[in-house]
Amino acid sequence: MEKAEKLLMGIENVLQIANELFDEVSRLREIEEECKILKEKLFMEQFTRSEKEVFELALDGLSSSKMAEWLFKERSTISQQRKDICKKLGVKNIKEAVLKFQNLHEKPHQEIHQDTPQKLINIS
Repeated sequence: MEKAEKLLMGIENVLQIANELFDEVSRLREIEEECKILKEKLFMEQFTRSEKEVFELALDGLSSSKMAEWLFKERSTISQQRKDICKKLGVKNIKEAVLKFQNLHEKPHQEIHQDTPQKLINIS
C-alpha cells in the first residue's frame, strides 16, 4: 500500500471520528437544554399559581404596583405574595429571588480530570 493511500485512509478515519464526535456533542446539547427546562420547572413548582404569576412578572422586572395592575389585585396582595416567594427561596428580596432563578443554569467550575486541559472540557 502506498503512503498516499495510507494517508487517505487515515484522513477518512479522522473525519469519521470527527463526525461521530459532532453528533455526540449535538446530542449532549439537546440533553443540556432538556435539563435546563426541567430545572426551571422544578424551581417554579414550589410556588402557588398566583406566586408563579407574580414571580414571572418579577422576572420581567415589573414593580409591585405594575403587577397589581396587570393581575387585577391589590398591591398588598402582591407584596404578600412576593414575601412568600422570598421566604420559600430563603432570600431577602425579590431581586435575590430573580437572581437565584437566573443562576440556575450556571455551570460549576470543576475539572473532569486534573490532567485534562480546561480548553478540552469546555465544549460550549
